[in-house]
Amino acid sequence: MKVLSLVVLFSIFTYFGASAQNCMSEANIKALDARWEQANLNPDPEFIENLLSDNFTWVHNHAGTIDTKEKAVDRSKKQKAAGTSNTRSRIQSDVKVAITGNTAIVTGFTVVDRDPTTIKYHFMRTYVEVDGNCLLVGNHTMAVTEME
Repeated sequence: MKVLSLVVLFSIFTYFGASAQNCMSEANIKALDARWEQANLNPDPEFIENLLSDNFTWVHNHAGTIDTKEKAVDRSKKQKAAGTSNTRSRIQSDVKVAITGNTAIVTGFTVVDRDPTTIKYHFMRTYVEVDGNCLLVGNHTMAVTEME
């Protein structure tokens, strides 16, 4: 009987402990997404390596470029080695998070200031919780003209 009681208690603590580790909250996802922007401004290949799922896909403006995890990490490594990301700033606005189950969709705008111009992008990123960690599985960015 004592063993059964211990098993039940252990199960309860494990369940609530796992629930406490859940990364799927609006505040956590917004913070994680802001860190993604910073890691692209100030190259952080280790963070990017840990954030991106193995099957990550980044569709850039009009599918002109499509990055995988390997391409995104390699670009960050090269930029870090060069000491620059060639970007002066990345400023997010109108960030919204929609969470369903273990998936979060983040949308908003990022103004990217780099030579030769400043461009405003609309983004949509998909995060999925796997074993208590939120991973970025998809990113779509599209340049927005001022008239849109």
